[in-house]
Amino acid sequence: MTFAALRRLKQELTRREEQSALRRRRVLDSAQGVRIRMDGQDWLSFCSNDYLGLAQHPALVAAVQAAVVRTGVGTGASHLVCGHHAEHEAFEHELAAFVGLPAALSFSTGYLANLAVVSALTGRDGEVFADRLNHASLNDAALLSRANVHRFAHGDLAMLERQLAASTRRDRLVAVDAVFSMDGDVADVPALLALCERYDAWLLLDDAHGFGVLGEQGRGVLSHFGVQSPRIIYMATLGKAAGVAGAVVAGDETVITWLLQTARPYVYTTAAPALLSAALRASLTEVAAADAARSHLAVLIDRLREGLRARGWRLTNSRMPIQPVILGNNEAALDVGKRLEQGGILVPVIRPPTVPQGMARLRISLSAAHSLADIEAVLSVMGAA
Repeated sequence: MTFAALRRLKQELTRREEQSALRRRRVLDSAQGVRIRMDGQDWLSFCSNDYLGLAQHPALVAAVQAAVVRTGVGTGASHLVCGHHAEHEAFEHELAAFVGLPAALSFSTGYLANLAVVSALTGRDGEVFADRLNHASLNDAALLSRANVHRFAHGDLAMLERQLAASTRRDRLVAVDAVFSMDGDVADVPALLALCERYDAWLLLDDAHGFGVLGEQGRGVLSHFGVQSPRIIYMATLGKAAGVAGAVVAGDETVITWLLQTARPYVYTTAAPALLSAALRASLTEVAAADAARSHLAVLIDRLREGLRARGWRLTNSRMPIQPVILGNNEAALDVGKRLEQGGILVPVIRPPTVPQGMARLRISLSAAHSLADIEAVLSVMGAA
């Protein structure tokens, strides 16, 4: 016998099952890579955001092995008590220099980093302006900040300008994905910055999918566009192209000091293992030296897009390793995903609420570790489907 609230949960789960929207986890039995073992089966994988193939790179593995002897595993305390290790400190300085900003602060996850920035810089006296296709972490950060929240149509800077012009709040913050995680398009950062300059607003850029891929030596979206400003707060996650885990926020030194003082997701969280910072320091070296990998990735993207277009599939305008194939309804997307699985190829099927209703899709994630033969294998199955 169940009580009413539990019964409602069961009914909602049943409804999601009937709508092909119930999420389930799969179990990875190997290291991350383009060839993995999952649920007892070998796969050619297009699921991971390991864009440069660094997740099992020998230099990163060696850095962790060496660091664990010096640092142990757990940090045991928050950064402001006694958990801030020399490895954390060195990584923050090296990362700030890498992206060309004065200072940086590391976080356990990108979700916490976005929550920290938005809540520390806005609050009840502020307004947040957010692209409708922003990542969930930015959306939740805006709502939890208790600021007044405005969402503008994806990429609609005219709508954003109208909202900014009407604002009367003291603190204004524009928050956008630098590279949108489900569509793969790149935000118009120079135009966004010009609006923030005009209307005296902060600009928070979530460069989770651009760091390591865009810009000179993979330095990210700021390098890609050649922009700098003290009003920019730059966030990059470190479990994608960097191949490790965590996130970092970089910006003006005053901003970083303010976050250290007031950002609750930083102040009240146990510091991440220092061995991860050691791995990230090694990763920065590999990212900077990965021009050949980024060139190969561009060749893979071009071939996949050319082949899918020739076979009549609907694509977005992405030139990034994120390559969505729009199917529309859940059942169609699941059907094509199942056909790929039958060919030993793993591609995630993305359904609402992660994407808008009627926009179910395959999300093909490319890595520099893929080969052209891997792309042809996908195209062969997609052609038959």
